[in-house]
Amino acid sequence: MKKHILLLLFCTVSFGLIAQYEFTMVHDCNCSPVKSQDNTGTCWSFATSSFLESELMRLGKPEYDLSEMFFVRNIYLKKAENYLLRHGKAQFSQGGLSHDVISAFKYGGAVPEAVFSGKQDGDLQHDHGELAVALKGMLDALISKKKVSDKWRAGFEALMNAYLGTPPEKFTFEGKEYTPASFAGHLGIDPDDYVSFTSYTHHPFGEKIVLEIPDNYANGGYYNVPMDDLLAITDFAVEKGYSVAWDGDVSEKGFSSKNGIAILPIDTKRKDLFEKPSTETHVTQELRQLTFQNYSTTDDHLMHITGVAKDQNGEKYYYTKNSWGAISPYQGYVHMSAPYFRLKTVGLMVHKNAVPLEIRQRLGI
Repeated sequence: MKKHILLLLFCTVSFGLIAQYEFTMVHDCNCSPVKSQDNTGTCWSFATSSFLESELMRLGKPEYDLSEMFFVRNIYLKKAENYLLRHGKAQFSQGGLSHDVISAFKYGGAVPEAVFSGKQDGDLQHDHGELAVALKGMLDALISKKKVSDKWRAGFEALMNAYLGTPPEKFTFEGKEYTPASFAGHLGIDPDDYVSFTSYTHHPFGEKIVLEIPDNYANGGYYNVPMDDLLAITDFAVEKGYSVAWDGDVSEKGFSSKNGIAILPIDTKRKDLFEKPSTETHVTQELRQLTFQNYSTTDDHLMHITGVAKDQNGEKYYYTKNSWGAISPYQGYVHMSAPYFRLKTVGLMVHKNAVPLEIRQRLGI
């Protein structure tokens, strides 16, 4: 647990040593170690699996290492079913969203990483480049025939098994025998406790909507709330020991996994962009909407917010666990400024008890 740790980052320049960003942790949630999604588009599973692992610690359970690729495999199958039923007029890719993991947990269960890693013997890292092409190629070939037999599922699963390994029907973990369903039950997580939020004005506030983003193949629902509610929910959650699954855009020049900083500076051409705090863009609800509709903000990455920090000027940052390995001075974490959060957050998922009471009552959660 990382409480009230002063994080100092220094950089050597030609005229000597100068102080950079200084972060002090204000609130910090328990979480598991940083992992890497490697050469895959499965950030959604890594971020949400990490979120569930934090939930287990919050519930007083031991630290678990859940298999991200077990969830991924089950969602590949669900996406394939949807793709075939829609005659190829749907999304089939490596991407996904937090509610996909919750859905996979609910209907397919869970297994530990030690039981199903998603790697075959000799694989040094995850790589779904060829797998994704092979899976989609099979589906497109079936659709082109204009007739699909009931054998497609067995063939599709065999193809996944060739790349990911065969998932267990039963397994032994810490001396006890489980199925994926019984292991999920053993963990004690109720999938119905988790809710998602977004904030866009092309839908009415206060309603549950289907957000029009490519990876929302399952038409998952989000409570649409004003932008300030997104911050209120995240602040309240972390203060109370709940972490937050975050979905948003990391394509901005102010996002640097190498430096562990995500900011929205007015001047993006500053040479010292990641060396010291500066004035950031004022974000309005209108600007959020504009960047979403003109594709400046897209849901290209999911991460896991596990804390809140402040810089030397007292400005707030969300301490965010990435899934690109233990890089950056913060070992894989990114300090996301409040302005960046306001503009670039597409959606959030939290435990329903992590939502402030006033917002819960207003939405009927």
